[in-house]
Amino acid sequence: MRLTPGALRLRLHQKLQHGLRVAWYRDVVRPRILKSAPIAETPDRRFEIHVLTSRHDWLNLIWSLKSFYAASGRRYALCIHEDGTLDSFALSSLQQQFPTARIIRRHEADQRLAQELEAFPRSLQFRQTNLLALKVFDFISFLQADRMVLFDSDLLFFDEPTDYLSRLEDGNYRLNAFNADCESAYTVDAEAVRTQLGFELLARVNSGFGVIHRDSMRPEWIEEFLALPGLAEGHFWRIEQTLYALCGSRHGAELLPQAYDVRLEAGIPPRIFRHYVGAIRHLMYGEGIAHLVQDRFLDRCQWTQDPGARISGVQLRPSRR
Repeated sequence: MRLTPGALRLRLHQKLQHGLRVAWYRDVVRPRILKSAPIAETPDRRFEIHVLTSRHDWLNLIWSLKSFYAASGRRYALCIHEDGTLDSFALSSLQQQFPTARIIRRHEADQRLAQELEAFPRSLQFRQTNLLALKVFDFISFLQADRMVLFDSDLLFFDEPTDYLSRLEDGNYRLNAFNADCESAYTVDAEAVRTQLGFELLARVNSGFGVIHRDSMRPEWIEEFLALPGLAEGHFWRIEQTLYALCGSRHGAELLPQAYDVRLEAGIPPRIFRHYVGAIRHLMYGEGIAHLVQDRFLDRCQWTQDPGARISGVQLRPSRR
């Protein structure tokens, strides 16, 4: 289909609105991760990473996971939930990069959760109408460990997350732990929780990265919380974050140290990692991936021998050694 001049200008603006550097790392450098060696070691099944991804985020996810595995030195078991939008190339690429991972297809999860939530009508309705509800229900339903690594597709790790790992791996640690958001982004206020539910709501919980105990995400709690006035009526991405904050607060939770906070300004040092939320997603490419590449992250990978691999019509370039 031939583009009109107006459509061509719009596409060019969308591609270059954050500058040539961002476009270069997003469209040319980012796909090179597909030529890195797979994470194929026997996984550590004491803990399990759960992440939801989509056709827009799956390539970022590979960077997120590989930077975590590289920075942490761990090989936790991995479970990837797809939202129903991944094509065959994305699915096969994820399986190739993480051959020991479980990839949960949306249709498989829908069938399972329809049965599990039959006795929880508010929860079932929420899952059917909010894409991010899969993070709340599906992660726990398919979890095969007592503790979960709560993980988003837009994280990058630059150093070992020791404070996080010490909490996750401490058998006596009983709290949930979250990276802190810029501010409390919930669909209920703390006073309503205090008066109606009788506990304090932990402020500034971000549901992008955390330690989650299985027994903290109880279906009867979630069903109860969804009855709070206004909770399920706010911004769609704040609802699941609110539910994680509520479950964690009732169970017991804390925020990770300040180095894990969500920040909207540019700049990495002295950050251990960054959560590149939607408002700063362009920085994931022009700052985060650029930093990793300049730190020879890709050069430290072993490369496959398929120079003809493609993604989104872009020819992958071989690595420069």
